[in-house]
Amino acid sequence: MKLSGAAIIIETLLEQGVDTVFGYPGGAVLNLYDELYKAKDRITHITTCHEQGATHAADAYARVSGKTGVVFATSGPGATNLTTGIASAFLDSTPMVAITGNVATTLIGLDSFQEVDICGITMPITKHNYIVKDVRKLADTIREAFFIANSGRPGPVLIDVPKDVQIAKTEFTPAPKVAVKKQATPSINLAEAVELISSAQRPYIYAGGGVVISDASEELAIFADKIDAPIGTSMMGLSSVRSDNPRFLGMSGMHGKYAATKLMYESDLIIAIGTRFSDRATGNKKEFSNGKKVLHIDIDPAEIGKNIPAYVALIGDVKTVLAELNAVLSKAERKDWAIRVEEIKTCPDSRLEMDPYNLNAETVIKAVNKYAGDAVIATDVGQHQMWTAMYYNFKKPRTFVTSGGLGTMGFGLGAAIGSAVGSRNRTVLFTSDGSFHMNMNEMATAVSFHLPILIVVLNNNALGMVRQWQTLFYGCRYSNTTLNRKTDYVKLAEAFGMKAERLDDFSKLDETIQRGLAHDGPYLIEAVIDSDDKVLPMIPPNGTINDIILKG
Repeated sequence: MKLSGAAIIIETLLEQGVDTVFGYPGGAVLNLYDELYKAKDRITHITTCHEQGATHAADAYARVSGKTGVVFATSGPGATNLTTGIASAFLDSTPMVAITGNVATTLIGLDSFQEVDICGITMPITKHNYIVKDVRKLADTIREAFFIANSGRPGPVLIDVPKDVQIAKTEFTPAPKVAVKKQATPSINLAEAVELISSAQRPYIYAGGGVVISDASEELAIFADKIDAPIGTSMMGLSSVRSDNPRFLGMSGMHGKYAATKLMYESDLIIAIGTRFSDRATGNKKEFSNGKKVLHIDIDPAEIGKNIPAYVALIGDVKTVLAELNAVLSKAERKDWAIRVEEIKTCPDSRLEMDPYNLNAETVIKAVNKYAGDAVIATDVGQHQMWTAMYYNFKKPRTFVTSGGLGTMGFGLGAAIGSAVGSRNRTVLFTSDGSFHMNMNEMATAVSFHLPILIVVLNNNALGMVRQWQTLFYGCRYSNTTLNRKTDYVKLAEAFGMKAERLDDFSKLDETIQRGLAHDGPYLIEAVIDSDDKVLPMIPPNGTINDIILKG
């Protein structure tokens, strides 16, 4: 059957199981969007307000659904608007396929209208990218892109398709959905890993985003019980273990829970699972691993020893590795370590809280937690992100969506849209006045598609995290962090067609949150909090547990 390149793109996406695409049309993809119109009963397109919002939505869609996120954009500025979202997906290992249009092949390199070398621009932030100049190679290129995006450590792939290639016709032969390649565990190291775990007196499990990506939550819980060890997580590892699991300590690192960070430092073996030991997680790298060994389990060989030396490494899919370890490990009991874990979990430093009878980040987040059920939680980046990581109790994997590696302010609303579409469930966005202003135009998308999104703007009239650093390390010199914006969030939301209300009275907290969650469609709550509230505990950059800040 002979099809145009544009039709081949649609048919190949359907072949790969794609049911939803995010994007924004333009001149260089008119043929693609024409074919999309013809296939509208088979594939849904979510038109965002900006291409950046589309990539964040595709990213979040992939995270909550376990599928591959797909985004379309036109050439030139449309394509370059994708780059922040692609970089976010790359650093957080999200499978995504971005398809961009370009000028005709005869015009490439001539500085034609809306021409840009998007492959050159995105080379450092994609697993691979392509410019397809022969329509006969288009279908197989798309299939290969899905294979690369999902095999090994997931990530984004970009395909640039010139306009004449979209118009050209060739024979199209359907093919099965590509199979994802799993990496096997090197059995040569398995025995060493078992010996290392068995000989440890104070093992500590440090779980990262790889546990969520590989759907290994059950295997992780079994593993922790087998070796009698506590579990701390990176930020990306949140939701990999139920918050009510008695072994769960919370997030560790710069803004982690005291118990999670303290016990990691006291351990003699860190079992790192699907995590890359970023600087925010480790602090002073030399002191971090001093006096302890590291067993590093990861699907990406490049992560082994990159930041922290590994005594033993197991390269492979986390779910597979943990299943193999669980099959050969004997049940252990470490009474002294268990007693110490309980001591730290219940000590005063592990029970820091804000004023429970005042309107603040903790009381707002906990109120949402009380009523939101199994909603997906998305965040922007800043203090509110850390507060959410600290105070929200996650019960299911793939229910926490945030920008970890890149730390993208403006990620949240696009991500909430993708989360609502991908999960077909209520989604809550925790954001702040700083982050929300960056991409609040996507409120129009949420309203247009009548998505069940509750937006909670924690308004402290400041760039809160930067202000916190200026308070602690820069002598309270608040350079450009006190915003003093006059934005009326309620009127703004209403102008977009969204229901909204302002919350500045603690006595009305519960009823306001319940009203927002019960609403059929998108809803915004502006919660007014103090600009001097801080995210604590905090370990200063390149610091250790001995430098931890517990009081503001």
